[in-house]
Amino acid sequence: MTEKIKAFFHSVYTKLVKMDDSPQRIALGFGVGVFLGILPGTGPIAALAAAFIFKINKAAALLGSLLTNTWLSVVTFFISIKIGSAILGVEWVDVQRQARDVMDHFSWKALFDVSLLNVLKPLLAGYAVVGLICGCLAYALVLVLLKRRPG
Repeated sequence: MTEKIKAFFHSVYTKLVKMDDSPQRIALGFGVGVFLGILPGTGPIAALAAAFIFKINKAAALLGSLLTNTWLSVVTFFISIKIGSAILGVEWVDVQRQARDVMDHFSWKALFDVSLLNVLKPLLAGYAVVGLICGCLAYALVLVLLKRRPG
């Protein structure tokens, strides 16, 4: 299992190193991709659009988005609730309970319920902060790795 994880990260590193662009544009593309991969409702298409608009490396943005899309959103769900609740000044336990209730009793009609905003606002605020932190860390890590590469 450890060998598969090492091989995966080596593959990602190799793909980033072989890109023909400046280290800053590659790292920024990857960081933006990570941010948009974590933010719910966005992903690879949004990463490509942002890369096109901001003239950053499209392949790195796509790679960062694909690496984090969906699975990292699930991992950061509870911390996003806590952070977003703190930002908006609401009790995170209440938001978590309401989110669980929405998931347990999901219906399309519930998506248009005004009380759903009580869950979405803190959750999205938290995801934005978590995504921004992860995107900045990814940018810094990739930039350091690319500047240390030989040749």
